[in-house]
Amino acid sequence: MTSFEEFGFSEGLLKSIEDKGYREPSPIQRESIPAILSGKDILATAQTGTGKTAAFVLPILQKLIQQERPEGKRPIKALILIPTRELALQVGQSVNAYAAHVPIKQATIFGGVNAKPQIKALSRSVDILVATPGRLFDLSEQKALSLSEVEFLVLDEADRMLDMGFIQDIVRILKMIPEKRQSLLFSATFSPEIKELTKDVLTSPVEVKVASDNAVAENLDQHLYFLKKSNKAQLLMYLMSSGNWEQVLIFTRTKYGADHLYEKLQDNHIPAVVIHGKKTQVVRNKALAQFKKKAVKVLVATDVAARGLDIKELPHVVNFDVPNVPEDYVHRVGRTGRAGLSGHAVTLTCDEEVLFINRIERLTQSKMKVCYDKKFSIKIDINEDGDYVTCEPEVEVKPPKPKKKKAVMPPPLKKKKSKVKKVKMQNPMEDLYKNPFHKPAKKGKSKGKK
Repeated sequence: MTSFEEFGFSEGLLKSIEDKGYREPSPIQRESIPAILSGKDILATAQTGTGKTAAFVLPILQKLIQQERPEGKRPIKALILIPTRELALQVGQSVNAYAAHVPIKQATIFGGVNAKPQIKALSRSVDILVATPGRLFDLSEQKALSLSEVEFLVLDEADRMLDMGFIQDIVRILKMIPEKRQSLLFSATFSPEIKELTKDVLTSPVEVKVASDNAVAENLDQHLYFLKKSNKAQLLMYLMSSGNWEQVLIFTRTKYGADHLYEKLQDNHIPAVVIHGKKTQVVRNKALAQFKKKAVKVLVATDVAARGLDIKELPHVVNFDVPNVPEDYVHRVGRTGRAGLSGHAVTLTCDEEVLFINRIERLTQSKMKVCYDKKFSIKIDINEDGDYVTCEPEVEVKPPKPKKKKAVMPPPLKKKKSKVKKVKMQNPMEDLYKNPFHKPAKKGKSKGKK
């Protein structure tokens, strides 16, 4: 397929595709769309930024358009399950854009915000529901929605769902929807856990791969720095200023690390925003909007908060902390170099993170370019297996000197206190010396006045 017209899409969908500026289908779209239109289950592995959202939304919209439309409130026909709030909001916006010229309605529900507007939206006709598991269960228990007539199930970012511990939630959701359905599973990485999940979700799926498992984009420059942990912030500031970076997404491993780096950027007068799990959804949405509009230069984020972010033409991604889960590296650097554009990923590594780098390179089957900075870089070596190892400086080990025994001095003798009482001798001339006019009193009884 070399054009979207060949898929047999309606005029309304073709108009929406034209509005988005798409000229020809991407590889994941060429492989997935015909299989979905034919009613087959899909297991698709594709790098982020390859157009996989359109790969499942467009054919679902086409199939819904072809169905008869009942009078009154229409039931939910398609459920798109998403791991995070930001990604749910993003996918919901994409569905709205693709359905702009067709009579299909969607609703997006996720936690962290007031549920009343979402309940109100569900009270009207909803053909496609984009949801995170937690809010889906909440509103289902409140009888605000029903999944009894779902015909299409999409698990997007399935690998992240497993990483976040949603496996039991997925099993629970499968019991809430009809067994007879079309299921589509999309993942950026392909692990043994994903293969196991397909047994419960998919039936005789068509496997679609547009890249090798867990690969990164070929148009992505990966630069690696080895340095002391205490020097990471300084090197980051230097790279940003010397390279004149205008927009950069920085990943940290923890919420505390994100806040700490944000404060350092503020101290250096670098406009930045931060998002992580402790921030409210309103604050996170506002920060993301500022970054997309380039009102700020830096977005500091944790993995969970930034999962699935779609930022057009993002030039730089920095791994301030190396992810301890290798698959997270693929997702992080997938924010840049999207849709065939060139990208740049920088990873700052201290000695305690070298092991993580070795795991990442084995997973992606690619080597990052090691960069050296005179001021900050530390020496690194490569062992026989091709893994990086830190070079600890050789220290001459001297035998310990024998400890000198201190001379033990006998305790000082205590002086015994004399039991003889000191008697003060009275000097008869003492009073005379004090007062020469003093007359000593006569001995005997004193006579009283008459």
